[in-house]
Amino acid sequence: MQNNKMKISIFGLGYVGCVGLGCLAQMGHEVIGVDVNSQKVDLINNGFSTIIEKDIDKIIFEQSHLGRIKATTDYFDAVVNSDISMICVGSPSSESGHLNLDYVYLCATQIGEVLKIKKKYHIIVVRSTVLPGTNQKIGEIISDVSGLKTNRDFSIVSNPEFLREGSAVEDFYNPSITVLGSENSFALDIIEKMYKNINSVFIRVDVNVAEIIKYVNNSFHALKIAFANEIGNICKKMNIDSHEVMRVFVMDNKLNISKCYLKPGFAYGGSCLPKDLKALNTIAHDYYLEVPVLNSIEKSNVFQKNLALKTIIDKQKNNIGFIGLSFKSGTDDLRYSPSVDIIEQLLGKGKKVLIFDKNIKLSRLICANKSYLEKKLPHISSLLVDNVDDLIGNSDVIIIPNGLENNELLIVPENKIIIDFFGVKHLRKHKNYNGLSW
Repeated sequence: MQNNKMKISIFGLGYVGCVGLGCLAQMGHEVIGVDVNSQKVDLINNGFSTIIEKDIDKIIFEQSHLGRIKATTDYFDAVVNSDISMICVGSPSSESGHLNLDYVYLCATQIGEVLKIKKKYHIIVVRSTVLPGTNQKIGEIISDVSGLKTNRDFSIVSNPEFLREGSAVEDFYNPSITVLGSENSFALDIIEKMYKNINSVFIRVDVNVAEIIKYVNNSFHALKIAFANEIGNICKKMNIDSHEVMRVFVMDNKLNISKCYLKPGFAYGGSCLPKDLKALNTIAHDYYLEVPVLNSIEKSNVFQKNLALKTIIDKQKNNIGFIGLSFKSGTDDLRYSPSVDIIEQLLGKGKKVLIFDKNIKLSRLICANKSYLEKKLPHISSLLVDNVDDLIGNSDVIIIPNGLENNELLIVPENKIIIDFFGVKHLRKHKNYNGLSW
């Protein structure tokens, strides 16, 4: 397996496989396409693409005539004559939403049959969109068929593709990131070298992360489209140019189009998000518009608060300590704070609650902030403690609702239970650590 030129077999000559075949060959590798469809095989061998996609027809034609690509229905020949096999076959969805992975597992079986005889180290790259756990299953199939051992005789790398139809060649050479998941660092090194000419950063992650990331990506893309359409429908009713609204919206790359808020954790709160979301839903209602996405946001937020409450109740402890009360770290704004809602319910269930929040001084609370707290927690003064050590010492369960200011180090005895709604990294080593959504 040379660093500058590798021998690669690609199973499946559909969209992902055909693009991979041409682009990898253009990078100097020798590539063999494998497909059960003889018509696709003939197209490749005659220098034609199996798909309609910008630039790929020219690439296939050129690389075919240079002798860098060929295609076959003979999987045995393909695996014998390659060091890397890429699985790019389809994984269609059933009506219930479950994936049919029969084609993927068939490829694993076929590769295993060849490796049983070949007995030379081989890397299998999974490009097909598959469910978490598939990488492991493929390894088990190949081991069972070949008698070889995963990560000793062969390795599997999960490498999800993020190709968009219409710009697939551009996306192949210039992906935002290249995700690689494997238990074998040597295999990861080889695949990075295989891709050495693409313009991308390489992200090595746990295999399960690599397998689920495309589902997360595409679901978010679908959410963005549905969100933009609902905003457009509202704006049209109000004679507002929705394209201009969204043009301004996406210009904010500090909050709107950024990593901000995209971190699993606690429910949102504060004076702005609940109020403004409710107002936008009200506008839609007044114009007799259905906005299912916007309507579901608050329902999802309530679910997250209920999940947090259940997580605490399930510990079956009576003394609960909250390190933080405001809706967000570094502020004293208590309006619509999800912590206040949960503490109110815990008190109603007879739990003893203590609160430490260095930003909350009762003497300084005024106006809406003060009235909201008095309404929800009228006996708040009896719940507040002056220092965090007192809270920890007198609580069985320690709740971290919105992080620790300035990343301060928190020392919690091992006999205490931590429930983290935010994701404080140094606390994860604690014996009784519990994350809300992780």
